[in-house]
Amino acid sequence: MEEAYIYDAVRTPRGKGRADGSLHEVTSARLSAVALEAIRDRNDLDTAQLEDVIWGNATQIGEQGGCLARTAVLAADYDERVPGVSVNRFCASGMEAVNMAANQVRGGAGQAYVAGGVEMMSRVPMGSDGAAIAVDPSIAMETYFVPQGVSADIIATRYGITRDQADELAMNSQKRAAKAWEEGRFDKSVVTVKDRNGVPILDHDEFIRPDTDMQKLGALKPSFKEMGEVMPGFDQVALLKYPELESVNHIHHAGNSSGIVDGAAAVLIGNKAFGEAAGLKPRARIRHTAKIGTDPTIMLTGPVPVTEKVLAETGMTVADFDVMEVNEAFAAVVLRFLQAFDADPDKVNPNGGGIAMGHPLGATGAIIIGTLLDELERTDKEVGLATLCVASGMGAATVIERV
Repeated sequence: MEEAYIYDAVRTPRGKGRADGSLHEVTSARLSAVALEAIRDRNDLDTAQLEDVIWGNATQIGEQGGCLARTAVLAADYDERVPGVSVNRFCASGMEAVNMAANQVRGGAGQAYVAGGVEMMSRVPMGSDGAAIAVDPSIAMETYFVPQGVSADIIATRYGITRDQADELAMNSQKRAAKAWEEGRFDKSVVTVKDRNGVPILDHDEFIRPDTDMQKLGALKPSFKEMGEVMPGFDQVALLKYPELESVNHIHHAGNSSGIVDGAAAVLIGNKAFGEAAGLKPRARIRHTAKIGTDPTIMLTGPVPVTEKVLAETGMTVADFDVMEVNEAFAAVVLRFLQAFDADPDKVNPNGGGIAMGHPLGATGAIIIGTLLDELERTDKEVGLATLCVASGMGAATVIERV
């Protein structure tokens, strides 16, 4: 079996996912093209060498529909013989794209791929595709569907995670992200987004709030309490599924949940022969990939069982990972991971995460793989894990090792 190597990883800055966000006027295809062009130009890449572009995005409707991957290939002016395929594993779409590309290379189906993803949440709102699991009563009732925010609060309730713990993690995410930007830790990977005239639009993650403290977070009202208790009564749905819980403790709010943002990321993956022919040196090899299905109601616990699956399949322990990127979809997701593995919090998201910088759904999986690689190189460490929770009850993971 071939080895699959990471030759490069780039991402755009993350813009606020609102009409006044800096990237709002940029289309999904254009932002995807920014990442694809950067991968090509930084590596003097002959794109005709690519087998495929695998591109993730979670809300595949409107401008993000119609095989956005192929549209992005054409928008980036890649060789027209390069095809493109769009994939959707919700929040893990970008990671799934990378994992699929790696496993294609390992299996001998082509020498090189570009993989990653995009999400323009200011232009294509989350949920606007009308996912059946949420809107089809025959499915939603059988699966005890509740919105993700309520799911996060169920995790907190079930595993004894407090509001103060969630707020402290959120505050630390902001401080770590601000420090990472101040020290230039993202300089290697972040590419400036420019308009058609070459004028810079955004060169930094604009969602960060470095002045966040416990007092400011403590003043925020729970975002999902009314949704759970009053509107359609999702708490009652949860209690039917988990009768051992007396009630749902609503601890999540805008400050300890991931930010809604726009962003894109791309990773260049290939075998040894590709690198030698292209004159490129590999930065890491993709050592293992995994995915798993989980309880669809609590929904967001995936990083724990998928990591357990990785450990069982590789014979590794959590202590073997020098750095871990666990997507901060909600504070309780990361706190549950830390709790389950008694993991060192200094090794998890050392440069902040989605709470501070935002979570562009289809891109995040590729973003955190790139962030993981940069941090391993910066600290001269060897092995890292990236993992995400996924809507509808799934988890995904990627293990990389520097070479």
